[in-house]
Amino acid sequence: MTGAESPPSARRAELLELAYRYAVQRGRTDITLRPIAAAIGSSPRVLIYLFGSKDGLIRALLGRARADEIAMLAELRAGNWAAGAGLAEAGLRIWSWLSDPSRRPLLRLWLDGYSRSLTEPDGPWSGFAQATVADWLALLAEVQPAAWRDSADGLAERTLLLAVLRGALLDLLSTGDEARTGAAVRMQLAALRAS
Repeated sequence: MTGAESPPSARRAELLELAYRYAVQRGRTDITLRPIAAAIGSSPRVLIYLFGSKDGLIRALLGRARADEIAMLAELRAGNWAAGAGLAEAGLRIWSWLSDPSRRPLLRLWLDGYSRSLTEPDGPWSGFAQATVADWLALLAEVQPAAWRDSADGLAERTLLLAVLRGALLDLLSTGDEARTGAAVRMQLAALRAS
């Protein structure tokens, strides 16, 4: 624990959860303390006390968002699809999860944190995008045959699939066009099956 972090407490956990719901509803991490404190029934002073600073709160929010992402990855793994499913089948199930309209607010928050980690690499978002890529590549590696997974071509194949999924997700979040983005993903997955 660094000097900027406060010890864990039930109140901190409660306020983090409320702040996370607020951020997910807004789909943004560019929060300011006064509005978020008012929205969650707290005060800026309490938030600073519990999180050390605004950046400390943002880091905690991104950590909470990453916990949701990791839980989602675990949910996909628990679906018994990893064993022999293949990359195309995994891609289809992941796309189904990503394109679910109920997840759009969470995915907008993820996108905001992802892009901020690229544009402000020394800020509270530091490392968020890189960790996300590593998490997804590890998940996709699980469905590839071991010999292929460990090859340069295996890495390129799952990187391509991740790029397609991420690009289609950006388009979907921008336009709401599920038919077009879903068709593009399915086309890429069909090409993947054929190769």
